[in-house]
Formats: sequence, structure tokens, C-alpha cells
Amino acid sequence: MSTPTIATRTPRSGATTPAGRLLALSRAEFTLLLRNRSAVITALFVPLLLPFSVHQGMREIDLAAHGLSLGVMMLTSGIGFSLLFAVYSTLVSTYVARREELVLKRLRTGEASDAEILGGAAVPVLAVSVVQSLLMGAVCAALLDIGAPRAPHLLVLGVVLGTLLCAALGAATAGLTRTVESSQVSSLPFLFVTLLSSGMAFPTEAMPDEMAAVCDLLPLSPAIRLIREGWLGTMTAGEALTAVVTALAWIAVAVFAVRRWFRWDPRR
Repeated sequence: MSTPTIATRTPRSGATTPAGRLLALSRAEFTLLLRNRSAVITALFVPLLLPFSVHQGMREIDLAAHGLSLGVMMLTSGIGFSLLFAVYSTLVSTYVARREELVLKRLRTGEASDAEILGGAAVPVLAVSVVQSLLMGAVCAALLDIGAPRAPHLLVLGVVLGTLLCAALGAATAGLTRTVESSQVSSLPFLFVTLLSSGMAFPTEAMPDEMAAVCDLLPLSPAIRLIREGWLGTMTAGEALTAVVTALAWIAVAVFAVRRWFRWDPRR
């Protein structure tokens, strides 16, 4: 879709409120998302397929000894993959593409604030991630016999904090990325570290205590643990509070990074 399309949608909608402008931008971005085949594959299909890649490895771990089950770990991995690929990875390339096409620069000359412009691009993929999480929860509950979540409030907290963090980190990474092609490289460090150390593919309970303590402090680890404990219901109030505070601290760091390093003009 050509660059002027987004720029013309906002005024044509007649939106004069922040909510109206955000909705108009979100509709335009959702249309562009559906027309981008690589983005559709990354956002819609990769998170649904990747959990099967860690299935065999999890079967070789004595999950029961750590109070875990294969079904809960598979579900947690699926939601985690959705946060990483449907939200973080997709947004990195989206923000870079809009910047290089001068879309962001043109939008800043209108009524929309910076937060509305960035939020408009994030809302579609956030919605996709939430829908994926609901579908995976329903499928895993039915096929893997994990039952209903014992602490649904922790599950909701984990998904909300995880999506907000990945959206903010996506914008921060985009500020350091020069081209859409290089976004596939610039997003790899966070993807790689999170996959190995956040408890998605390998439970931190099975790690040495010192390593587990470090991994629990990584950006997405608190959200992943809240999501998992939403089904298990074994987390104490103190542990939940620690996880929420840690996640909020990382979100604050990510927002600061966006305000400090996000680039609105093309990096040529």
C-alpha cells in the first residue's frame, strides 16, 4: 500500500479525539498488516507453530519434580512466542518501515500525538496477540487436560504486562535499526536471550539457583512466570508483587529508551 494511504485516512475519518485518532490509525495499520505477507506469517502463524519445536525438549525434563506439567509449559511457550513474534518482532519492522517511508514524519504534522502514532501501529498486533493467547488457552485446556486457570488475575496481568513491554521494546529497537531488512538482525539479541532464559523453552526451576535468579530478572521473565502461574495458582502474593514490580520497571526502562532513541526521520 502506498505511503499516502495512512496519511489520508486520519483526517478523512473526522476523528478529533485521541480515541478516534487512535482508532483511525489502528484500522489503517491493520489493513497494511493483512497486505504484508511476511508480517502475516510472522504475526499469525509462527507463534502457533513454534511451541511444537520445544515439545520434545520439555518431555525430557522431569517437570513434575518442579510442580509443572507439559500442557502448562506448552501453553506458556505459545503465549510467549506470540509476545515475541506477533508483537515485538512485527513492530520493529513496522515502525522502521513507516519511518523510512516518511509516514511517521507526515503524521506528526497533524493532530495525532507521538503516543497516538506509535499506539496506532501497535494496537493491531496487540489485538492479534491477545486473540492468539485466548485460542491457545482454549485449545490447550481441551486437548492437554490442563483445566481452567486457577489464578486468572495473574494470567491477565502477565499478558497485559508482556504485550506492553514487547510493544515498547519494539519501538526502542526500531530506533536503533536502519532498514527494514536489518530489523531481522537487530531484533535477534532480545529474541535469542528471551527464548533461552525466560522460562519459555526451559523452566528456570530446572536451572542452577544462581542462574535462575539472574534469568528471573530478565525483561520478559516476570510476564512469562505470571502467565504460567495463572494456570498453576502456586505463586504467593509476595512473589506476584515482585514479578509485577520487575515487569513495570522494565516497561519504564523501555519507555525511556523510546523517548531517548526513537527516530522519526529516515536514517539515511
